[in-house]
Amino acid sequence: MYRRALEGKEKAWGPEHTSTLSTVNNLGLLYVDQGKMAEAEAMYRRALEGYEKAWGPEHTSTLDTVHNLGILYRNQGKMAEAEAMFRRALEGYEKAWGPEHTATLGTVNNLGSLYADQGKMAEAEA
Repeated sequence: MYRRALEGKEKAWGPEHTSTLSTVNNLGLLYVDQGKMAEAEAMYRRALEGYEKAWGPEHTSTLDTVHNLGILYRNQGKMAEAEAMFRRALEGYEKAWGPEHTATLGTVNNLGSLYADQGKMAEAEA
């Protein structure tokens, strides 16, 4: 269904339309659930590049994809890449929504989990 939607949206609106990119991001989420990490990363990267062009690097939809990449990288054991994505998402969410918003706090929690996985217990606790 996502593939069908993607093909239709690409024909109707083009490959860089934000609605098309939303479906691209959703395919990334599906691929993660299926364990297809390379395909998921490709979809997230495509969505991220398009969102950055359409809305800019600090738009919350852009940051959602950045956060998704952080989760993907953490699950792949790419801790430095995951931390960079989580930090970028966190900084952007704090600017857009403030420190107490649930999206901000979700990223804080994921960053804490990443630090715990790395044995950085003081950072994780903070």
